[in-house]
Amino acid sequence: MSRAFTREEEAALAELAQRIKAWGRELGFGAVGISDIDLTDAEKGLADWLEAGYHGEMDYMAKHGMKRARPAELVAGTRRVITARMAYLPAQTLEKTGDESVATADGQKNDWRAIEWTRLAQPAQANVSIYARGRDYHKVMRHRLQQLAERIEGAIGPFGYRVFTDSAPVLEVALAQKAGNGWRGKHTLLLDRDAGSLFFLGEILVDVPLPADPHPEQDGAHCGQCTRCIGACPTGAIVAPYRVDARRCISYLTIELHGSIPEDMRPLIGNRVYGCDDCQLVCPWNKFAQAAPVADFDVRHGLDRATLVELFAWSAADFDTRMQGSAIRRIGHERWLRNLAVAMGNALRASGLDTGEREAIVEALTARADDASALVREHVRWALAQGSET
Repeated sequence: MSRAFTREEEAALAELAQRIKAWGRELGFGAVGISDIDLTDAEKGLADWLEAGYHGEMDYMAKHGMKRARPAELVAGTRRVITARMAYLPAQTLEKTGDESVATADGQKNDWRAIEWTRLAQPAQANVSIYARGRDYHKVMRHRLQQLAERIEGAIGPFGYRVFTDSAPVLEVALAQKAGNGWRGKHTLLLDRDAGSLFFLGEILVDVPLPADPHPEQDGAHCGQCTRCIGACPTGAIVAPYRVDARRCISYLTIELHGSIPEDMRPLIGNRVYGCDDCQLVCPWNKFAQAAPVADFDVRHGLDRATLVELFAWSAADFDTRMQGSAIRRIGHERWLRNLAVAMGNALRASGLDTGEREAIVEALTARADDASALVREHVRWALAQGSET
């Protein structure tokens, strides 16, 4: 049983909590919150999701069972979780919004989302999810969280802690919501009134009994009757509010899935070659999305303007060199080509492709028709067949 704290000890812990939040802001985090470790309310939802098989081939989701909802089983001695979030919208993306000729579906001009929608409508362009255009967020977030932990250690001496960023069996959104960092939207992502959803989450599990932040917001707290994210999903992966069937999600299909992309899913992917942002693009709260506070998330290697043909021309060595330090590197060159081949097949079926673009795509695909990878060959054959059907 935990002992009672004196008034002086409680005051000292409360002061430390405020200092932690201030240090977090200095390190570039948009918000820092503290929660207890009781996620009992989240366990049933997790169990039902796994039982439905919505995790697909992500066996690691089921491997740890309910440990995801029990931080103290993951790291013995954990008493609190410090959750931090950091915006990742590249500054260059916001800088492009001076063009008044583009507008979002809800009529918002001068909005970064309009740029993204315009690009999605250009079949020869390669669309990479915004979060993956810069440096690998795992490294950036872990480094900053480690710095925060070291500041705490400098103030109170050695203490027990572990730092995580999408790298352990942790229910990140549930913890962030409990820490007061936002609410879960119907697309299952965390939302905040002042920052939308374009931010990364990270945690420090600590053995220090810090005061937990009160009054976490409930699921859909400020979504109201809005269901734009559900309607916008290209594959219908958001099967119900707060429930995503990963097997249908483009992020899963282009990142987590190791083998062949199901043929019935391929036409729905469009020109998205790594991840998908559609549910975030339609969310009204993302007109408040904030620019990344660090240069690490600036766009690299022209991933916000590259064509499918340009990226498909990369050799394995090119891919490894250019994607060094990128989250994209984890899928490998073979799956990269698989994804691009699907997008190129979709481009060949699209009405907005001009003759020059069509010829370039067919030529690029034909050049890889005898690729050493059976996976690549299969998807190239499918892509070329789409051109013959138009």
